[in-house]
Amino acid sequence: MRKFLTILLLSTCFSCDLFESKEKKTQELVNQEMRTIDWNDVDNYPLFESCDESTSKTSQRECFETELLQHFSATLQEFEFVIGPDMDTTVFVDFLIDQEGKLTVVDIQKDKAIDKVMPEFDGIISQSLRNLPPLAPALKRGIPVRVKFRIPIVLNRN
Repeated sequence: MRKFLTILLLSTCFSCDLFESKEKKTQELVNQEMRTIDWNDVDNYPLFESCDESTSKTSQRECFETELLQHFSATLQEFEFVIGPDMDTTVFVDFLIDQEGKLTVVDIQKDKAIDKVMPEFDGIISQSLRNLPPLAPALKRGIPVRVKFRIPIVLNRN
């Protein structure tokens, strides 16, 4: 009987996590939590002062994009250029917003004919982004994060 109790006691001690350190348990919990985070999504989108941060993520994104497109539209209306009927009028602007809310143009994809009609187009878009009003950065779990966006700009034919 004594041997049985000794074996039972030893097997109980070795089968449980009594000897596992608190650091190891904490690290396992952190690793598990990190796997559940969607790193391709943010909790709050970048916001201009005119946007309400207490609204839903969808509303925040809509406000951000609307303000940005209005700014591009106002900038491009200052310039005259002619777009031919065979030209693709959609321009895609890829840019980064860093943890401080600063914008950087990554790429501008457009029809090559636009470069012929308006060679300064890339400079106009880059300058337009630099002239944006202050922007609050995107947040992930309350921490400012860098985000990348692609905005389509549709140019009007005259």
